[in-house]
Amino acid sequence: MQDNLSNISTVKELLHRHGFTFSKALGQNFIVNPGICPKMAELSGAKGIGVIEVGPGIGVLTAELAKIARRVVCVELDTRLLPVLAETLAGYDNVTVINADVLKVDLRALIEKEFAGMEVVVCANLPYYITSPIVMSLLEARLPVKAITVMVQKEAAARLCAKPATRDVGAVTIAVRYYSEPRVLFTVSRGSFMPAPEVDSAVIRLDVHETPPLPVKDEKLFFAVVKAAFGMRRKTISNALTGVRGFTKEQVQAVLASADVPPTHRAEQLTMEQFAAIADGIYSR
Repeated sequence: MQDNLSNISTVKELLHRHGFTFSKALGQNFIVNPGICPKMAELSGAKGIGVIEVGPGIGVLTAELAKIARRVVCVELDTRLLPVLAETLAGYDNVTVINADVLKVDLRALIEKEFAGMEVVVCANLPYYITSPIVMSLLEARLPVKAITVMVQKEAAARLCAKPATRDVGAVTIAVRYYSEPRVLFTVSRGSFMPAPEVDSAVIRLDVHETPPLPVKDEKLFFAVVKAAFGMRRKTISNALTGVRGFTKEQVQAVLASADVPPTHRAEQLTMEQFAAIADGIYSR
């Protein structure tokens, strides 16, 4: 077990010894602020239960999770980090590292195998370039997890946790809120990492809904409406939705009228309930 994994000199010596160099393609930035990982682990709700960690890096967050969780399973894509993790996590017998791409892993099967009878949460410091795909794949899979706590780019955090009908909202915002209740836990300065990224970060927690907060008649159609609306966010909702399910502008306007949505509104002005009403209106015609 390696101590002082938040000490820059220790980290540099460790990585040099293993011949490791940072990969820009994998978005690798390791945490060197000692106050972050204990706080993140605690706020993730990991105490006494199972944890899936995505991209453990050199194991800084992993070690903090291992101290409080019943069991931790890490999914790491970079094979070069496996010997590093073998050294840094040697003292924790409740940690398993799997070398795989999390987007290709059958996480439901992994949960059944590794966490039988346990509640499970996800906790991760995500690479910026793949934040939304990982978050959405975890949510869309409807995994039996209580919460997803991730560190992401500060701007992405604002988008993922935005409230509908506000400026920061996007298609991913609506999707995240359909599956979970998101909130920003705390922000993290760029100087907390090695190498330092060009932007600040934030830790967010998504408390996963057992059932969606609002019923829709057709989920695929609901998300198609949301995607179409935000795909042309500068256009009015009437123009943006023309063509969805082959609807003409007149048919779209009739649906908007029945949903009590002004046709001149734009996507960012709509609530989740209004998107649901529009989708249900299209479905019923």
